[in-house]
Amino acid sequence: MGELPHGVRLYRLRPDGSVLLADRDGARALGPERDLLRFIDDGQFAHYLVGDAATSPERPSNATVKLGIVGPRSAFTPHAHGGEHFVLSLGYASCGLHDRERGRVTEVPLTPGELIRIPEMVPHSFANRDTDPLTILAANTGYGIDHEDYAITADEAERRAAGPSHGTPASAAYGATHTDTLARVDYLELAAALRDIERVQRVRGPGATTTRERLAARLRRLAQGLEVRR
Repeated sequence: MGELPHGVRLYRLRPDGSVLLADRDGARALGPERDLLRFIDDGQFAHYLVGDAATSPERPSNATVKLGIVGPRSAFTPHAHGGEHFVLSLGYASCGLHDRERGRVTEVPLTPGELIRIPEMVPHSFANRDTDPLTILAANTGYGIDHEDYAITADEAERRAAGPSHGTPASAAYGATHTDTLARVDYLELAAALRDIERVQRVRGPGATTTRERLAARLRRLAQGLEVRR
């Protein structure tokens, strides 16, 4: 890749979940030693493309965009974000979402190339249904991983409900839309919704790929092998 202009980077997102980064100095696989940050849970990783872990309303970059690498047959701790969230799945994922209006958890299976938008403060969790690492492209408005409102878990919601900050304004309320006036979060309600997702995860696990999906994955690897420049 010596012909690339200075500063230009080429990312190859491979079907096995690994990511190859190339620039004019050569190519390497992204690894936790120098390229990846912890992503909510141990064993999950993120690589920022826009913004950084310290992005916040006080230190804005408008949005963060990052690659996430989700471990095989694993799931994130259920959480809610202070800003809206877009995730492009490049493998076989599932997204558990709490449906406030229906009072239940809805699981949405995702296949390579599907992108899902999750509004601010909607409880959710992503899982990897496959035995290979899952690569995702995630964009969040306003918040990096280090911000306290990036990923509010059930434990954190319960802590806030019990503390003096319960009911203080936040970026948006669970179930509410963005308005000019900051809404108030019901942290007890948020915690209960997140616990519902946790219970579903314990019972159902991360899910599994179907026979058709496993066949499609093999064909996708074959196709990429034919496409890769030598």
